[in-house]
Amino acid sequence: MEDLASLVHQTADRLAGQTVGAVVAGLADGAVEFHGAGRTGPGGGAPGPRTLFEIGSVTKVFTSLLLARLILDDSVRLDEPLADVLGEGAVVPARGGVPITLRHLATHTSGLPRLPRGMAIRALLRPNKPDPYAGCTAEAVLAGLARTRLRAVPGRGFRYSNLGVGLLGLALARRAGAEYGELVAREVCGPLGLVDTCLRPAAEQSERLAVGHSASGEPVPHWDLAAIPGMGGLLSTAADLSILLRAQLSAEREPDGPLAPAIITTRATRHRVNAFAWAHLGWLGHRLHAQQGGHLQLWHNGGTGGFASFVAFDPDKQVGVAILANSCRSVDPAGTALLRRLQQDFATAG
Repeated sequence: MEDLASLVHQTADRLAGQTVGAVVAGLADGAVEFHGAGRTGPGGGAPGPRTLFEIGSVTKVFTSLLLARLILDDSVRLDEPLADVLGEGAVVPARGGVPITLRHLATHTSGLPRLPRGMAIRALLRPNKPDPYAGCTAEAVLAGLARTRLRAVPGRGFRYSNLGVGLLGLALARRAGAEYGELVAREVCGPLGLVDTCLRPAAEQSERLAVGHSASGEPVPHWDLAAIPGMGGLLSTAADLSILLRAQLSAEREPDGPLAPAIITTRATRHRVNAFAWAHLGWLGHRLHAQQGGHLQLWHNGGTGGFASFVAFDPDKQVGVAILANSCRSVDPAGTALLRRLQQDFATAG
């Protein structure tokens, strides 16, 4: 059996040949190992645990933790209608007499389309504007929402929606009277001790920010996501994501730990997608066939114009993986393969 460090190093080195640069974090037996390979950008060295990357849709995990924190504080209710949280003047579509609730947004069961109304057309008509969300102001998003027709009755079926979680982040910020980034810093990053997870880097952090690259290896500008960053706007590091994973792995064993009640709340909600997959608040879950080991995987991936991310863990086996890369090429296969190897080789009782 290979040790944790060797498995992490091998994964990062393989990814360096497929992407521009990558950092891998592996957790098992109560330990964490990091390894970075490739480069952070033109003229840059190998990325490390404190190199900042865009994490794309892994941000949705943070948005759902924020939702859970506000639920526990009685600031919002899980089944509260979105229209009530957005406030006066917001027009939110319904179908079959069923309104969209915060639960529907966090579990991708709202019936909303994947993207804000008109955004795909705008992106196609502006090929020199690489950030497709640049025009997504609150006014534009809410105006499009008022004209949106739901694809299904809310709560009936799973349909992945960036728009839905973007609206969730916007609504929570409005209810709290604060900016999304400020809320995440206060309610999630502060309690966990995440020092680098943010919407916009400070001057010192900017020096550690990797350069994003297209699939062909060309440098690309960073994405901003305007008024809906809750769907994918955060920056983070492998070091911070390893702390998040530790908190996820220990929540049920240490219910008084940092953010443990919120983590337990996110996992208490479970919407069945099919016989082997489901959605929690934020996390997606599936269990392999018995012939493949029957292993549990809670996960989320992310991708922006120049970055890819993958975070996954198994609370039963107490193992986890985080991968960050500064190329838009998917790192999901490498992350899934590493997690399965850790599940096979390391088995700490949960």
